[in-house]
Amino acid sequence: MAETKTLADVRVPLHRLAHARSGDKGDRSNIGLIPYREDDYELLAQRVTAADVKNYFGDAVKGEVVRHDLPTLKVFNFVLEAALSGGVNDSLATDMHGKNRGMILLCMEIDIPADHWAAAAEH
Repeated sequence: MAETKTLADVRVPLHRLAHARSGDKGDRSNIGLIPYREDDYELLAQRVTAADVKNYFGDAVKGEVVRHDLPTLKVFNFVLEAALSGGVNDSLATDMHGKNRGMILLCMEIDIPADHWAAAAEH
């Protein structure tokens, strides 16, 4: 993760803070990460970097991961290059669609301040 965990942090899966939409084109997958609360946008900007996403997907993503920030919309768009074993039409792998990548990303756990989690849990 981009920041060091402190004793006051709690580990939560991303699906507790955001939802996702994803798709594919060729060998590229893109994931839109949308916080449920606008207040969580800055926290996610700090805790979910392109490097974190690349590390989380490991060998499943052969190319680079780029994060595009859309602060007016409070959304992030991650583009994963060389992420689908050549693309849907070229891969022999089962279900190599990029549509599933958003759900996979939502299982990633991040550390957040405990007081932030308490405020988010009230909503």
